[in-house]
Amino acid sequence: MITLIIGRKGSGKTKKLIETVDRTIESSNGNVVCVEKNDNLRFDINYRARLVETDLFNINNYEAFYGLLCGICSGDHDITDILVDATLKIGGSDLEQLGQFLKRVNELGVIADKRFTFTVSADREELPEYIFDFCKIA
Repeated sequence: MITLIIGRKGSGKTKKLIETVDRTIESSNGNVVCVEKNDNLRFDINYRARLVETDLFNINNYEAFYGLLCGICSGDHDITDILVDATLKIGGSDLEQLGQFLKRVNELGVIADKRFTFTVSADREELPEYIFDFCKIA
């Protein structure tokens, strides 16, 4: 199951993600990865979490984003959790494409035995209803 941290810009999603990263590091028996668009969180994320900047790899759509997540999963089998900030800035603002992306990521999480958390700048009512079959709100 994917965890979503949702809300409009300025609602505290990133702060909640940082707190979640810290809690996850303390409870994980493996490695934790935090994915963000740029390096804004460099000084906020615990040094024990691996920070990945999507801008370094020119990730600008959901297909490329999914490929990056697959690469992260296949590159380190000790990863337990992948937490992502600014999902719409990385993949794009089309919420239907976001829904299809999350569906694929949920399947990846099952196959690779990874937990995913995403921040999404949208209200629940704006998101495709079917994603709540496999996504929960934090």
